[in-house]
Amino acid sequence: MDQAVDKPAVVAPAAPLTESEKNAIIGGVLLSMLLAALDQTIVAPAMPTIGRSLGHADYLPWIVTGYLLTATAMAPLYGKLSDVYGRRPTVYAAILIFLLGSLVSAMAPNMFVLVIGRAIQGAGGGGLFALTQIVIGDLVPPRERARYAAWISGTWAVASIAGPLLGGGFAEHLHWSLIFWINIPLGLVAMAIINKPLRKLPVAAKRHRIDALGAVLLVVATALLLLALNWGGSAYPWASREILGLLACSVVFWGAFALRLMRAAEPLISLEVLSNPIVLAGTASMFLLQAANIGLAVYLPVYLQSIIGLSVSESGLAMLGLLLGTVAGATFSGRTIPRFFHYKRIAMVGVLFAIVCLGVLSLVAGHASLLVVELLTICIGLGTGTTFPVATVSVQNAVDRTHLGVATGVLTFLRSLGSALGVAMLGAVALGYGLPLAGEGVAVAGQIVSAVPFTMIFLAAALTLMLSLITLALMPEKSLRGRDEAEAPVLVE
Repeated sequence: MDQAVDKPAVVAPAAPLTESEKNAIIGGVLLSMLLAALDQTIVAPAMPTIGRSLGHADYLPWIVTGYLLTATAMAPLYGKLSDVYGRRPTVYAAILIFLLGSLVSAMAPNMFVLVIGRAIQGAGGGGLFALTQIVIGDLVPPRERARYAAWISGTWAVASIAGPLLGGGFAEHLHWSLIFWINIPLGLVAMAIINKPLRKLPVAAKRHRIDALGAVLLVVATALLLLALNWGGSAYPWASREILGLLACSVVFWGAFALRLMRAAEPLISLEVLSNPIVLAGTASMFLLQAANIGLAVYLPVYLQSIIGLSVSESGLAMLGLLLGTVAGATFSGRTIPRFFHYKRIAMVGVLFAIVCLGVLSLVAGHASLLVVELLTICIGLGTGTTFPVATVSVQNAVDRTHLGVATGVLTFLRSLGSALGVAMLGAVALGYGLPLAGEGVAVAGQIVSAVPFTMIFLAAALTLMLSLITLALMPEKSLRGRDEAEAPVLVE
């Protein structure tokens, strides 16, 4: 099942990239990442219109689930492929797969074809999330790389804001298929921008194997786990045989994947990478932080509507505080990291600050004003945002260049998996404390809701962040590599 790459990738010396070429590459991969991020948020407002147009509205959740499954499962595979075949062909493959999925989705005559198109989109989009960070890792040394994490956070913030606006506008005033058609020209523009300069990125001159069996086991194990997390508490009770069966099958495939990692000649994810204590702690911290962050982002609008009394559109605008706070926190962290020797302390202080703010929010949940909630959510975003650059740079700095793609793929994979786990975990807390939900993060209209479930949701998110803080504290620090160590800036102890 191993697919061998028999000949070493011998790369002729290339002229160094100019700053304008580097900026063109970064702009191009960020544009492609924006497309993939938009497609996680742009569909939701248009789903009722799509259901009326194509029928079979009971399958509408699969429009989101199909994308999530393939995007999450494929991230580690893209990291390995880019280490073997080089960044340019792998980035191009991811964009083309994404555009193919967009084309299938736009022309879908029925719901079944649309779900297939969304799954294809996810298979490309998951690669774009990982490859953007991998390419930036190739272009910029770790000491300077952190500031680009703010650009990535900003891309996610733009997608979170623009996605619902575009999706609702297209569906209401034009046609829902424009949600997918718009990807075609933008994707082609991204490919044109990065085409020439991306040729100069070298391929590691080393013989490699692609572990096809390991890739299949990973994809199946991830898909089963995500289905259980997505359906648990909504489509089926958590203790139902359907959910328990999915979890049991997922455990079996994860076990088979672990055995494959130990026995394969060149495993999909290098044991050298997995055994690195910085990679282990950094990815675990990101997994836990993202679980708290995304779970909070899903249930905070429910709180704003149920307790504060905002409308759906007003609660969406009120979420800008959390999003912009996260971008500001990532920007501050990214600009500060190069000046600190103990750079992980930036994230530790930030997470601790977010925990305190979540604790305060849980105490005042029943009687807080909108202004207080906004200030607290901005502060929570500021605190959690500091971790994204620290975790990304730490993990990438901990491995050599030949393993950069694999390490970044693992980080992206666990970040996405943490998102799914966080929504499921806080959803279980909500249902356990009697919060009436019609579906994922949607309160039942007309029912009086107590503040107690939200208090427990905020406390659960704070506890998850506490676990993230502990893993950060356990993560070893390694001096960041720079372009020229002789010209390194003075570091603050």
